[in-house]
Amino acid sequence: MALLPEITAFYGGGDEATRLTSGRTIGTLELLRTRELLRRRLPDPPADILDVGGGPGVHARWLTDDGHRVTVVDPVEEHVRRARDDGLTAVVGDARRLDQEDASFDAVLLLGPLYHLPDASGRARAWREAHRTVRPGGLVAAAALNRYARLLDPGADGALEVAATGLRTRRNGPTTSYHLLAELCEEARQAGLADPVVHGLQGPAYAALKARERHTGRRNFGPEVLEEALAAARFADGHPELAVTSMHLLALAHRPAPAGPHP
Repeated sequence: MALLPEITAFYGGGDEATRLTSGRTIGTLELLRTRELLRRRLPDPPADILDVGGGPGVHARWLTDDGHRVTVVDPVEEHVRRARDDGLTAVVGDARRLDQEDASFDAVLLLGPLYHLPDASGRARAWREAHRTVRPGGLVAAAALNRYARLLDPGADGALEVAATGLRTRRNGPTTSYHLLAELCEEARQAGLADPVVHGLQGPAYAALKARERHTGRRNFGPEVLEEALAAARFADGHPELAVTSMHLLALAHRPAPAGPHP
């Protein structure tokens, strides 16, 4: 259960927050989509939210600004320090074995842990811990990487390896886990969660944005392109088969509430 040292090195030496906040169109698209999909399903503030693998607090920041009470849990001490410096409540912890009490949060977010749990048993523990700590009826939201999205990007390293195995191995970094859509839903169900639904975060524009980055050397394509990409992603929400075009997936499920007494 020990945290792999390459994960600490990979994230401790970089700036994870800038992946979503640097102004890069793909990152901004992922952030805005995550925000709007969660806002649809979260209870009205103030709700108690556990942000597991929350890094330096990118999502916790806007959730707190919305009026929620957020606790960030992250295995990287540098992330926890930065979240605290930003005024957030943050503790060091492991998604597979949380210190928080049973049924103590209205929502639990797993917006990073599944990427770096290549073994199914580790992912199952993270899902079960989310189920344990969320209150009956509460939301569990889990982000994952799409196993087939890299096939749509001809310049992507290891696309065939990822599609065939669901894993990406790096020379100087952690192994990354990729999901099938059905696999993501099944993991949620196996943990006891109900009615999982998967959304593609970047949507159908993902591959085109990556190609444009490579062709132009630019990363920010302005508000008009961003709005077009957002519109395409929102359209895809009504067409589940289009989720495979997005690199990042978001699964939304809930812990079933106990059945009430029969009249």
